[in-house]
Amino acid sequence: MELDATEMGPVINRIKRAQGQLGGVLRMLEEGRDCEDVVTQLAAVSRALDRAGFAIVASGLQQCLTTGEGMESVDVKKMEKLFLSLA
Repeated sequence: MELDATEMGPVINRIKRAQGQLGGVLRMLEEGRDCEDVVTQLAAVSRALDRAGFAIVASGLQQCLTTGEGMESVDVKKMEKLFLSLA
């Protein structure tokens, strides 16, 4: 299934935000910042990327259901694998 580019705007924004956060984590490491602060920011980046991944999978499922393809066309094993790859 192909993603609808118009629906991916919020996901793209989330990933760009995570990219900025990751740059911040790198700067923090280079500056020798406190371990707790670095790990907190790294966890925030990880959560942002996870949310983006879930949004992409959910959008794909919604697209299958609303385009007339229906649940019959959804490869359950493939979707399960996608969800587990984010877990």
